[in-house]
Amino acid sequence: MAAPRERTEKGAGTLTKTRTGAKLKAPGMWQVVLHNDDFTTQEFVVAILRGVFHKPEAEAVRIMLSVHRAGKGVAGLYPRDVAETKAAQVRRLAEAQEFPLLCTLEPAP
Repeated sequence: MAAPRERTEKGAGTLTKTRTGAKLKAPGMWQVVLHNDDFTTQEFVVAILRGVFHKPEAEAVRIMLSVHRAGKGVAGLYPRDVAETKAAQVRRLAEAQEFPLLCTLEPAP
């Protein structure tokens, strides 16, 4: 990546350098990950995937089975602030139902 060019302007006794060509970086994406446990029901996990993550029934069941069989499954990929909000929603809903469902964030590969 080339260094940004600088332009010098004079005016009213002040020397100002203005950078041109600076590019904004897209926000990093984060995975919302659900972890398996021995107490949270499969039906509750499917309901979370449908309600919080807006997954169709078939995809919600596929992700739930991944959580059940592999120990964890990716519920969605979002910018960090959205991922944190969704993880907090999952934690609140699980706590309200007295399920120990663990929901974490991981940087997207």
